Amino acid sequence: QVQLVESGGGKVQAGGSLRLSCVTSGRTFSLYTMGWFRQAPGKEREFVAAISWSGGRGRYADSVKGRFTISRDNAKKTVYLQMNSLKPEDTAVYYCAADRADVVNTNEYEYDDWGQGTQVTVSS
Repeated sequence: QVQLVESGGGKVQAGGSLRLSCVTSGRTFSLYTMGWFRQAPGKEREFVAAISWSGGRGRYADSVKGRFTISRDNAKKTVYLQMNSLKPEDTAVYYCAADRADVVNTNEYEYDDWGQGTQVTVSS
């Protein structure tokens, strides 16, 4: 099992930026597809972005394309989510997740391990 710990959340005004980090334990981080999901109050959890184990393939939700960038540093066992041009509708708890398959999934049920989440609040 992989342990995941997110950080970097906080409060920011619309148009601002935040960078989320997710540090993982486990020896085989470099073999995992990593994803970010989010859940706003009263809504279901939704896909945000995912990246392949090599970092060569990424996928994004349409709502964040062009504003968010996912990246990873396998040596540091860390995945990042750079969030720019933030909007109030980006307010949510953001979760990091690991998928042991070499497929860049957008379906949360394909992910095996999850972090506890970090709150992002964007004010207008």
